[in-house]
Amino acid sequence: MIKEQYKYSEITSRIIGSAMEVHKILGNGFQELIYQRALAKELGWHGLSFAREYEMPIHYKDEQIGTRRVDFLIEGVISVEIKAIVKTEDVHLAQAINYLEAYNLEIGMLINFGAKSLEYKRLINSKFKNV
Repeated sequence: MIKEQYKYSEITSRIIGSAMEVHKILGNGFQELIYQRALAKELGWHGLSFAREYEMPIHYKDEQIGTRRVDFLIEGVISVEIKAIVKTEDVHLAQAINYLEAYNLEIGMLINFGAKSLEYKRLINSKFKNV
């Protein structure tokens, strides 16, 4: 699952493995909070450092206008948004990409536990500014 050409591939592979284990054990049908708690356990067991419900500033024209909590900030570089819905739609993908841009993070993931099979997408912020 690790692809060397992808930045942080080793970390994202461990995130996906953690999410797969959660989905294998719990299946679909629970609220997002239950998956969030279970995923936190798995991420820790996989040796990943993370912050749950990490508050990030939102900027508009270089001024902070508010904050938003990302479900997980992993290793300080990857945001993970989780869902527990039957099917992800384009709006969910757009939301996760908007968060990446607002947080100025290069890599993110959208993981949906609500479908029969685990759904996940690796996201890249094309507007990332290395500061």
